[in-house]
Amino acid sequence: MRSPTAGPPQPATPLAVDVPVGHPGHPADSAHQLLDERRDQAERMLNGVRALVLVLLATAALAYAPRLPPALNRANVLVLAPMLVWTAAQYRLFYGQERLPGWLAVVNPLVDITAVTVIMGSYGMVSSAALALKSPMFLAYFVILAARPIASSQRKAAALSVLVVLEYSALAVVLLVTGRATLASTPIAASTSRAISPLDEAAKILFLVLAGAVATYATWWHDRLARSYDHAAREREQMEVRLAHVSLDRLKLQLRPHFLFNTLNTITALIATDPLAAERAVAGLSDLLRVSLRDTGEQEVALEHELEFLEPYLAIQRTRFPDRLSIGLAIAPDTRPAFVPKLILQPLVENAIRHGIAPRAAAGRVEISSRLEDGMLHLRVMDDGIGLRRYGETAPEEGIGLSNTRARLQYLYGSRHQLVLRPGPLGGCVVELSFPFRLRASVPPALEDHP
Repeated sequence: MRSPTAGPPQPATPLAVDVPVGHPGHPADSAHQLLDERRDQAERMLNGVRALVLVLLATAALAYAPRLPPALNRANVLVLAPMLVWTAAQYRLFYGQERLPGWLAVVNPLVDITAVTVIMGSYGMVSSAALALKSPMFLAYFVILAARPIASSQRKAAALSVLVVLEYSALAVVLLVTGRATLASTPIAASTSRAISPLDEAAKILFLVLAGAVATYATWWHDRLARSYDHAAREREQMEVRLAHVSLDRLKLQLRPHFLFNTLNTITALIATDPLAAERAVAGLSDLLRVSLRDTGEQEVALEHELEFLEPYLAIQRTRFPDRLSIGLAIAPDTRPAFVPKLILQPLVENAIRHGIAPRAAAGRVEISSRLEDGMLHLRVMDDGIGLRRYGETAPEEGIGLSNTRARLQYLYGSRHQLVLRPGPLGGCVVELSFPFRLRASVPPALEDHP
């Protein structure tokens, strides 16, 4: 039976496709790509934070400039000015690109760490070791390490953590070796003098080691969590794909007994009235079954192959209605290689003959046409039979053929399809289908983006 409208559109469910390791669509590569995209976004955000911090530091340096020795002012200028220029240059050079260069994720924190060390070293050389090693600038190391989990890989985070420890340790050693730092016997004595406590410095280095270890572990955990989530999401998606594939197979297989039983009923009706026609119908059924059994499991076939499958069925119907049925084909040449759902036309033609032509005594015609428009393939099955008027104002209940067609279009194309049933211009009924024009079978959208 027929229904005047298509069901509400739902999201498309793609067919299962195996993806080799190393292909851009493989889950491992997909998770890596997703992490790279997020790290790219984080690096852009961190550069904005860097610019803000440098502007604040430069403002503070200008405010304190009259009270600082000229040597300290020169040190501030020599460090902050190149940092500001480099930070601003990144916006000019790289931010118009879709992706930042990968080396920026290493160079930026390397520059930050070295700048902090250079500033403290300048304070130690120009003023005193106490100003250098006891300055709050030391805390900038922890801020830099805290940003690593969102912007770096595990290896980069580990390398930068080691660099922080080495640079600060080297700074402390240089100040001690050059005699610019004096040692205090206890931390209490160091707190009330310009001397440095070895215990305090060892504690600072230990804290830097722990901070680097935490940053590296957090980066590893972030990577692991992202990959686990991506793997779980893809397993769920693959399960949905398998269920959809099974449903498609069930729908396709459901058609075979449906048209087989209807054809047998046709042959049974001919035996008593026209035995020769019944014999021809049996021969046509044999051809139909032979074509039907040549199934390689595909869900979509070229339109020209679908028409080849339809021909034996039409031959049987011509035998049944030799003087009452004519068939017209208007297939656009550029649509013949287009892929369509297998067995999509036969149930629609059967509906047209069974419900449009067969119930009346006059002759009738069924026309099958196709066209390509705006990237969509349009198929139409039209008859000049009794139409929908016998149902009055009540929509007819769907049978296997039309409900099956609707479900298969939904599985294969989701919202990118239409199924419209309407009265014909001169009576009868028109069924129109439209879905994406393709020269190959459907694949998941994630793979269509890659060659």
